[in-house]
Amino acid sequence: MNHSPVEGSVREPVEERLRAALAARANAVGPADLRPLRPPTDALRTHRLSLRGTVVGLLALAAVAALVLFTLHGGGSRPAPPAHPPRPTVGTPSPVPSSASPTPVASPSAPEPDPR
Repeated sequence: MNHSPVEGSVREPVEERLRAALAARANAVGPADLRPLRPPTDALRTHRLSLRGTVVGLLALAAVAALVLFTLHGGGSRPAPPAHPPRPTVGTPSPVPSSASPTPVASPSAPEPDPR
């Protein structure tokens, strides 16, 4: 048997019968056998609208959750409190150097100056 795919080669009897059956089936179908084209139903349109509403609702819910999260955790919208001066330490203050000349301190054993 020759099974080469060359043009003009002899066809097998099984192939001939299949081609004849397919051609007969194709010729048996006419315009009256075909159903008319129907417009899309509302069920598909309603499904798309409900899906769209669900997606929009989920996006809105995510936006609200993000807003609440940033508000409760201080998302940087509140300013920092003002700085306070440091509290004074308890204890003896250290002497402050002054540019004035020091005044002489009288000794307790020294005689008092005359106030005239």
